[in-house]
Amino acid sequence: MRTCAGITQKGERCLTVVEPAQQFCYHHDPARAEQRRRIASKGGRSKPSKLLTDLRQRLIQLSEEVYDGGLDPKVGSVCGQLLNLAIRATETQRRIYESEELERRIEALEAESAEEDYSRQSGYSTWRR
Repeated sequence: MRTCAGITQKGERCLTVVEPAQQFCYHHDPARAEQRRRIASKGGRSKPSKLLTDLRQRLIQLSEEVYDGGLDPKVGSVCGQLLNLAIRATETQRRIYESEELERRIEALEAESAEEDYSRQSGYSTWRR
């Protein structure tokens, strides 16, 4: 049986059994490095976007202008509604991106699981010492 040619984080040889045509397991395959990087990325857990921060700041300015009497409340109300629409659209876009990112991560995990299932069915063991 052929084992992965990769080196673990502990500096030891990876003991995952790979198919005869393969040299590396999923975790050490250089061809999948970008895929692993995307999966490990923070996705939507980053800081709020500059757009959301700017929209929020503009809402604060509008409310101050209306409160100080520098802006007609009707105009301020309409502007506030439009800014809130922009905020909701931005949040919806962010949720869609996060969902797509989760889908990609799940697909990668399913592909990895299918490879392991195939290896087991083919008589290759993936257990380690």
